Amino acid sequence: MNKGASASFPPAMIVDHRAECRPAPLVRQESAIIHTRIAVMRPACQNEVVMAFAIDPAVVEADVRRALSEDLGDGDLSAALVPESRRLSANIIARETLVLCGSPWAEACFRALDPHIRLDWRVAEGETAGPEAVLVEISGSARAILSAERSALNFLQTLSGTATVSAHYAALASGSRTRILDTRKTLPGLRQAQKYAVRVGGCENHRMGLYDAVLIKENHIAAAGSIGAAVAAARAGGDYLVEVEVESLDEFTQACDAGADRVMLDEFSESDLREAVGMGRPVELEVSGSVDPERLQSLLSLGVDFISVGALTKHVRASDLSLRVLD
Repeated sequence: MNKGASASFPPAMIVDHRAECRPAPLVRQESAIIHTRIAVMRPACQNEVVMAFAIDPAVVEADVRRALSEDLGDGDLSAALVPESRRLSANIIARETLVLCGSPWAEACFRALDPHIRLDWRVAEGETAGPEAVLVEISGSARAILSAERSALNFLQTLSGTATVSAHYAALASGSRTRILDTRKTLPGLRQAQKYAVRVGGCENHRMGLYDAVLIKENHIAAAGSIGAAVAAARAGGDYLVEVEVESLDEFTQACDAGADRVMLDEFSESDLREAVGMGRPVELEVSGSVDPERLQSLLSLGVDFISVGALTKHVRASDLSLRVLD
């Protein structure tokens, strides 16, 4: 890439499945949250994973455009030291055990700077790789590889870290009726990317944002005057899933009586959780607050519908990866 040149995004960069990938509002149905985790065979084209795990290609392009713009600015001064005609081969290597995630973003970074670059993914999206595993073999413009390296690795390490943690929680919950959800506690600007990584890891998404479901919290209740008034206002606003976050058994009863679709039991004690479940109210139950792998086992024994875990995206630790030039 010459200094001052801008990244280009070829139309064929990503398979276009925008209609089916765009998130829909969570309506009041049992299938409100769709689990998109499926077995992925190594695709003939890695771009097919975009369809398999349901991410809007426009999201990938926007994320990559923003990342390259903030990193390259007017041009890569260091890569400009390499002859423009120079070509390289390189591998991206896992330095630890991880669940690979983010290949559409990484591939888009490289293709934006070299549309003819070759990427041969040795590990498919959603597969587990061990230390020293070659994730992808790359060959193309030296300048493009050097300039896109950091942005591509940033996406891969962040999303693989999210997917790896999600896979751990999904494995702990395997065989139970309880579904593990994420939250909106995501990295700014990477909401859909991180929630995609949660799905790749085997967990599920809570609402994508403030626009696709109603979650009535303490401040909403205070502003509306009561739980009943807040739920009534939500019902008048449209056919969205209406959830109420409660902090006591009394509030739990109020939320059930108001007709909430789901009640979030936030920071309840073990005894209060069991009492709420034992009431047998016809409402979906979600547990949240201070959920870690150690506490998860006891929560799963309650048989609630959902457990939301902010740590899936909030406490993400980037997976350890490196790009090694071969020649």
